[in-house]
Amino acid sequence: MFHTPNVAAIASLIADPARAAMLSALLDGRAMPAGELAYAGGITAHTASSHLAKLLAGGLVAVESEGRHRYYRLAGAQIAQAIEQLATIHPVAPVRRKALSREAQQLRFARCCYDHLAGQIGVAVAAALQERGFIVKAPEKRFDVTAVGVDWFGSIGLDVTCVNPTRRGLARQCLDWTERTHHLAGPLAVQFMSVLCMSGWLRREPESRAVRITPKGRRELQHHLGLDEAALRAQEA
Repeated sequence: MFHTPNVAAIASLIADPARAAMLSALLDGRAMPAGELAYAGGITAHTASSHLAKLLAGGLVAVESEGRHRYYRLAGAQIAQAIEQLATIHPVAPVRRKALSREAQQLRFARCCYDHLAGQIGVAVAAALQERGFIVKAPEKRFDVTAVGVDWFGSIGLDVTCVNPTRRGLARQCLDWTERTHHLAGPLAVQFMSVLCMSGWLRREPESRAVRITPKGRRELQHHLGLDEAALRAQEA
């Protein structure tokens, strides 16, 4: 039997200006907390929570918990496509985003999340490791290290077989609080960060969570993982 989609219900969810603004803020694929979505929609946090509950119930957004925080993202690529198609009829208004201080920009670029690498560089490294097949996503927000990954980590001085997994596994996906996508976490990530620092690729800033990429680190990350040279130099801007 053919079932007619409930277009009216979906349209009513998107029609509200605040909800439309929040959905537009999620078009880049990143996950965002309710507070930032409230700012994007120009509404209070309480009102945003009510709107997000409706979007969640309507299947337009999904929610992911990381520690005590909840992050929202579009429920699928088809949602983004629908909003983009609607935008061809009437352009979407620019998304409101808070300006970052110089210190916040440095932390967003590269920082320590506990004892592993996070920020733009942490996310880029995790993506490059996946693109090269060194790690693959696994159930329960874990990463599995492939045979070729074991060899690669060994080539830079990290013996994966000597890393002790926890009850959450050897490596896991950690939702980055600035980039709203996953970086590499877990025991493997801690040892990886340690090796990169000992090898002179990275340098931790004293009395700060900020991390600097050294000239050697730029060369090696570009050579081993194909990270963009311009992006690696962003910290100098």
